[in-house]
Amino acid sequence: MSKANMPVLKQPKSKRRSSKKVAGILILLCLSLLAVLFFRSSLSKISSITFEGSSYTPNEDLLEISGLEVGAPFFGTSSDTIARRMTKIPSIEDVEVNKSFPGGITIRVKEYPLAAYELTVDEGLKGFLANGTKISLGIGSMPMEKPILTGWKADDPNLSKLCQVLAQIPDDQVSDISEIVPSPTLSYPDRIKLYTGSKFEVVTAISLLSKKLEYMNSILESQDPGILTMLEADSYVPYEPHDGQNDTTHE
Repeated sequence: MSKANMPVLKQPKSKRRSSKKVAGILILLCLSLLAVLFFRSSLSKISSITFEGSSYTPNEDLLEISGLEVGAPFFGTSSDTIARRMTKIPSIEDVEVNKSFPGGITIRVKEYPLAAYELTVDEGLKGFLANGTKISLGIGSMPMEKPILTGWKADDPNLSKLCQVLAQIPDDQVSDISEIVPSPTLSYPDRIKLYTGSKFEVVTAISLLSKKLEYMNSILESQDPGILTMLEADSYVPYEPHDGQNDTTHE
């Protein structure tokens, strides 16, 4: 006789496995609830915005350009995005954004250094930064040991080059330079004239200025006032007694 095939009985599901699944669902629900509560709470909002290092742009303008406001989502904008917005301001060279939970944002601004001044009848005293940006100076600002730039057009590419060079030179090396005017030629498109407090007229080029300063200062300290040329070849010619070069009128 053949044995009848008996159906295989299904094993009952493990109660442990079912309880783990239920626990997992409960945990997910709790986490979701906590996330909703967190993002609706004040802990997820910006509570303070602080700017540091800015001298030329008011904090109100910095705040507007940053796109931030107190009460906005703390995680709504990344630090890199905020920094990119801030560096669109011409006077700003670099930006560091620090977020401190809960709610605090500190923006440290590094501005281009001051390179020179401009004095006009209409606008008064202005400043030129190292990248050529012109800025307004506060009422009562006193010029430091920086030269005044005269006769420069705003779109002159040599203006930004000159500002970049001046910003890299220590103040004590340019302290006697009172005025710089453009004086281009075909041979030297970046040729300039410098007028000094010691009554010298110096002819040089922006591209040569840094490496010629040591020679210039040695002449200014040791010779009588005259015309000093510092191009490929250097020359010095003292004024004749009747030249009258002690006035402040320049051609």
